[in-house]
Amino acid sequence: MDSGPRRSRRGRAAGGETTGQSPLGAPPAQASPSGQTTFFGQPPYAGQAPQSGQPPYPGQPPQSADSPLSSPSSESSQSPSPQSRVGWSPYDEGRRSRAPLWFAIGGVALLALLGGGLTLMWKAGGSTTTEAARPTRTSAPLPSTPPGKYGFAAGRTTDPDPISVKEFFGSKKKITVSGRAYEMTVTSKDKKCTDGALGDKLQKALKSGKCTQLVRASFRDKSGKVIGTIGVANLKTSGTATKVAKVGDASNYVKPLAGKDSVTKFLGSGSGGARISTHGHYAIMVWFQNKDGSKPDKKGSKRIFEAIKDLTGATVFKALDNRTMTGTALS
Repeated sequence: MDSGPRRSRRGRAAGGETTGQSPLGAPPAQASPSGQTTFFGQPPYAGQAPQSGQPPYPGQPPQSADSPLSSPSSESSQSPSPQSRVGWSPYDEGRRSRAPLWFAIGGVALLALLGGGLTLMWKAGGSTTTEAARPTRTSAPLPSTPPGKYGFAAGRTTDPDPISVKEFFGSKKKITVSGRAYEMTVTSKDKKCTDGALGDKLQKALKSGKCTQLVRASFRDKSGKVIGTIGVANLKTSGTATKVAKVGDASNYVKPLAGKDSVTKFLGSGSGGARISTHGHYAIMVWFQNKDGSKPDKKGSKRIFEAIKDLTGATVFKALDNRTMTGTALS
């Protein structure tokens, strides 16, 4: 199957990369021993001058002719001296004009002293800040993920841990996704990968791809109308997994795993749909059908694709995503 960019679990219908598909419900390429098999296709998826009598500086009251700042001669009929004009300047002559100047000089000196103190404080605290900013290593650095979209899961060399039914399918039998309920009815770990596959081409590809493990689990929806099997094969490399996916068709697919319950015991009988996709060196194989074995119509096909996406996202892809990031089994 053709490789595609890695998608989140919620966005994957059957996961990973897929190839060789034809629309669900299309006439079977070849009749299987138990009925019709369809290989799934890709799912639908301002500045006026001061007025007379007003102060030129904000906050300073206007001065009249009898203002204390007027010269003594202002009480006479003579005109006021220049010293009695409204406002004042620190550069005016007379004792009254010097006090503000001394205050200004004192303020500058005070600011200089404060600035010097802040400089000393900054210098005194600089080394402490620098020392505190130095991190201390307490553990070994984490290994970097290998390049590529599948990281550690690209091959068995970087992802050597064996797989298990518990890791890939969990221990809970009840599964709910977006309000849709499912139940896992039976699981299996095949001693030989070929025991869990149908079709000569698929079995041959599993052997040449150095498949060491194949785990399967079967499910039913709450209504008991949709049933199916999901299988995961552990191949040597991403390349060998892709070769397995390429041979998948209406005659080469995962072997349906019938349960002992009254619903999934019908797995493998009648018409169904199959699909093989990849995630690194793993091949994900699915078979889903209607319980009664009837050929799914458009609405039924949509419901089957929904079930595949829900169940693979809630089970196998959790384990596969963990292996991609860590190269170890999900505990």
